[in-house]
Amino acid sequence: MDTVLSLLIGLGLSAACGFRVFVPLLVVSIASLTGHLSLSSGFAWIGTYPALITFGAATILEVTAYYVPWLDNLLDSVATPAAVVAGTIVTASMITHLDPYLKWTLAVIAGGGIAGLVQGATVLARGASSFATGGIGNHLISTAELAGSLSTSVLAMFAPLLVITLIILALALVARRFLRRPSAPVPA
Repeated sequence: MDTVLSLLIGLGLSAACGFRVFVPLLVVSIASLTGHLSLSSGFAWIGTYPALITFGAATILEVTAYYVPWLDNLLDSVATPAAVVAGTIVTASMITHLDPYLKWTLAVIAGGGIAGLVQGATVLARGASSFATGGIGNHLISTAELAGSLSTSVLAMFAPLLVITLIILALALVARRFLRRPSAPVPA
């Protein structure tokens, strides 16, 4: 059960990486330093003060950059692969008591995959906002993403099954919205 729980926590944190790359890493660093979270062997560096300072500075830069119109769209091109990498690392740092091959396979496919799916959904939302408002409304998307990343990161540690369920539901709604076939025109 410990392995399943650690995998669920890792997947929840990976989803949070899809909203913001560095917020979950900062939360994990804080939780590790305060003793609220145990990291897998080889990932103790995340729970160090230099990592905390680095993740804190990176979080401030990332959050600030997403409030600059059009820079946010450009940042998405860098954040998408970074979210997949961060999701992979966060998942691997949580998984304990597994063979390294299985651990990294799960981390790459499940952790990186869920981070990429969430990031893809945010890119679609930002693109729609940019198209509809000329980028002026993107600050609302940025605020929602920050709130999503922070709340998902914290909830992943306390209610990982709930987070995974909510993420699956949210992704299903986004997929339904963007993959819906256009209705046929009504004949005149």
